[in-house]
Amino acid sequence: MTKGTFYLKLTAIFFILMMVFASFSPVSAAEKDTSLSDVQKSGRLVVGLSADYPPYEFHKTVKGKDTIVGFDISIAKKIAKDMGVTLDIKEMDFDSLLPALKTNKIDMIISGMSPTPERLKEVDFSDPYMTVQQKVVIRKTDKDKFKTTNDFAGATVGAQKQTTQEALAQDELTGAKVKSLSKVTTLMLELQQKKLDAVVLEGPVADAYISQYDDLMISDVQFVNGTKQTAIAMNKGTTSLQKSVNTSLQEIKDKNLLKEYKEEANKAMFKDGNFFTQYGSYYVKGALYTIGIAAVGVLFGSILGALLALMKLAKTRWLRWPANCYIEFVRGTPLLVQIFLVYFGTTAVFGGLNLPAIVAGCIALSLNSAAYVAEIIRAGIMAVDKGQEEAARSLGMTKVASMRYIILPQAIKNILPALGNEFITVIKESSIVSIIGITELMFMSGVVAGASFNAVLPYAVAAVIYFILTFGLSRLLGVAERRMRTSD
Repeated sequence: MTKGTFYLKLTAIFFILMMVFASFSPVSAAEKDTSLSDVQKSGRLVVGLSADYPPYEFHKTVKGKDTIVGFDISIAKKIAKDMGVTLDIKEMDFDSLLPALKTNKIDMIISGMSPTPERLKEVDFSDPYMTVQQKVVIRKTDKDKFKTTNDFAGATVGAQKQTTQEALAQDELTGAKVKSLSKVTTLMLELQQKKLDAVVLEGPVADAYISQYDDLMISDVQFVNGTKQTAIAMNKGTTSLQKSVNTSLQEIKDKNLLKEYKEEANKAMFKDGNFFTQYGSYYVKGALYTIGIAAVGVLFGSILGALLALMKLAKTRWLRWPANCYIEFVRGTPLLVQIFLVYFGTTAVFGGLNLPAIVAGCIALSLNSAAYVAEIIRAGIMAVDKGQEEAARSLGMTKVASMRYIILPQAIKNILPALGNEFITVIKESSIVSIIGITELMFMSGVVAGASFNAVLPYAVAAVIYFILTFGLSRLLGVAERRMRTSD
């Protein structure tokens, strides 16, 4: 027997023993599941959802406080109570929920999600707690135009991203052009403005919007596979957690609690007071978050950017190359991708490292801003006459001292307007961090749009606030520039 054959047989025996051991150890594997005990040990159940889906989950001002309500929330509270823990709700876009679950940023998803074959490959689901029909919402003027699934040739149909409604629109609405968006409120706005011909929604959600919009209606279209079961998504292998959830759901079913939850959600949908008394606090909170995130992004971006600029100006290529690579990579990739890499990538790579959304957003904005600030600072330094450095060196100053006391003070005057423009840019770009659930201005505008069933006014108010912020900042920068010119 050759040495290679011996190792080959030894490897084969090893794998056979591993397979035999695995076949006899399902019980021990289950015993190692600590998902329920982990939740109970932490004292909180983290539930992910997208709160623009009335009556499942939506925002409402309760006793002057922004609160997420809906029958999904009532179910989540029941499950958390049965586990003996507090409920912690993490809100984000619907298409970000599965990545958040897979990276253990949330314990489960309760957001009107259905157990499709594709999702079942990635996560496990509880027993279904509700069965609903899918409906097509159209304008009343198109009542006679869309009656069956064969009437949509050439029509543009909207659906929420990564949902069963999206799949139904693609599979059953013959000849339709499907447009997928993250927010239901945006879909309904586009339907009203005739940018969409129809929107596919779940029955309860469709009924909720129809009750608010007089110009819309539910069509007579019937889907072949329009019946959908709604369940709670959890990570694979979380057997004990699933068992606990199923026990709670069974009690909800036995006591007919879901009917009570739905009635509470329907009552909460009625609005009290005018638009600004109800939602003014939302905009204040969003604006403060936007200013804070932008300030942190520019502050740390400037510090890192200054370091990168000096590295790029260094004579040593081992300093120049990393700086160049970083700057080119960041400037060559979208900020949205960078946010996802920081928020989800850190958890996937480093395991136990679970950055809060606000921290991840600030880091991503800082890293992004650094690349642009580096070029601003580099250009400002290069704009200073070379004779300044030569004069400083001739007086016996070191290169570091001449840079610190002679070059940089002059460069700051050159780069201040550009840094101000970068701050303004970051204020506007900070809206992208809403994708991971940071409650900045754009996120809160979406919240108000979903809660008020008004997709125009909330974003118009946001536009005015953004203008006030950027215009005010540009005026302050103008004053600072004039004072610096006077000091010259």
